Amino acid sequence: MIDIRPFATLGHADHGWLDARHHFSFANYHDPDRMGWGSIRVWNDDTIAAQSGFPPHPHRNMEIVTFVRSGAITHRDSLGNEGRTAAGDVQVMSAGTGITHAEMNREDEATTLFQIWIIPDRQGEQPGWGQREFPKATREGGFEVLASGDAEADDALPIRTDAKVAAATLAKGQSAVWNTSGERHQYLVAPKGRVTVNGREAQPRDGIAVTGESEIVVEALDDAEVVLVDAR
Repeated sequence: MIDIRPFATLGHADHGWLDARHHFSFANYHDPDRMGWGSIRVWNDDTIAAQSGFPPHPHRNMEIVTFVRSGAITHRDSLGNEGRTAAGDVQVMSAGTGITHAEMNREDEATTLFQIWIIPDRQGEQPGWGQREFPKATREGGFEVLASGDAEADDALPIRTDAKVAAATLAKGQSAVWNTSGERHQYLVAPKGRVTVNGREAQPRDGIAVTGESEIVVEALDDAEVVLVDAR
């Protein structure tokens, strides 16, 4: 099954400093048909105005992956971690028993990012945070795993759940293949460019929910970027 969810149908909240689109029910947006996808619970498409951001707030027992599309985000948390994650790179926060963090755009331009929450396989563990720069050339023409529940095997940031977060950069006409199991759930978004997924066309920033497929072929109809989560 492949379900294309047009960008215009996503939940929307404009707070002035934050323009957010919600692929799944979140905050004041509730859709009983979009409560998550497998263990993927949240996928927010955020635009954060310059010199603004999320003030300190708490989380528990959630794996939170931030993929920065443009600009940069600066993280600070109650464990003493602090770091700046720039466009194309990823940060991961395992909320565990509880963590308070702030995510601020200290840049002089808007920052755009995907914030993805995945339900952990293990609860009650100590919280943690990490970030990593991924050279963009390594994902040209195919998928690179950025965060994984088997991080050592995938050379990726670790997350405490049976899931993988991957990205690809494709020139017009290029294809990337993702091999998986038909029992798992995949969710894809192309922040840039039109793509087809197993022959189904999607526009930029549409959500693409997939299950029951063992091979996912993404073809770029324009120069495109693709972010994919594969979860149980």
